[in-house]
Amino acid sequence: MWRTAMARATGAIRSPLHRISTPLFRRHFSSGINSPSAVVNSMILRSLKEHYTEVSKMAPPPKVSPPPPFTVVKGAFDSGGPVLKRMYGDEEISLSVMRMINILPGVDPSELDGDDEINQLFLHVDISKPEKEYALHFLCGLYPDALGIHSVSLRHKLETSGLLEIPSKYNGPSFEALDDRMRDAFHDYIEERGINDSLFPFLQAWLYVKDHRGLMQWFKSVGTSVKKAS
Repeated sequence: MWRTAMARATGAIRSPLHRISTPLFRRHFSSGINSPSAVVNSMILRSLKEHYTEVSKMAPPPKVSPPPPFTVVKGAFDSGGPVLKRMYGDEEISLSVMRMINILPGVDPSELDGDDEINQLFLHVDISKPEKEYALHFLCGLYPDALGIHSVSLRHKLETSGLLEIPSKYNGPSFEALDDRMRDAFHDYIEERGINDSLFPFLQAWLYVKDHRGLMQWFKSVGTSVKKAS
């Protein structure tokens, strides 16, 4: 429900631009009191204000804490990097998340139910040790009741920090090409480190809140830009 209301608010932003041929617009334009640009800007600002108010009144999803011993990375809301981290012995584990719909090519978002979009998450898992130059990197699909591994590779620690680097390591075969015993061993490996479907409730709620913050900031930024252009 919360996500549906957000989608309705953002979708409705298009409506002012489709009203430029209404009698109100023609009256302003023909009277010579306002320029077409000023009328459109006024309509956009009014709609932005209405939907900003609507979104600001939405009740956030219930507060959910990450399963211990995972902790939230400071500043995660304002970056595209890791969301959760933990230590496992001398290993440092960091998790990043995004919607699967934003990753997989050829998927039309309009064909998905709203709940499906937020119930299919893509999880990046980096497991590293202080003295090692490379981190073990897992790409996983995360669902309310399951977690599946898409790939396993080695990545330089600079890559896991968000810096681009030309791959210098062979990434190995596809996960599906591995035999059942090896696939099970990798699943046991990440399960032992607490990477399982128990992470889903927190990461789902975290994405809801991140979307809300981003949408509110978008309203403010667009409104400021339109005002400056007026």
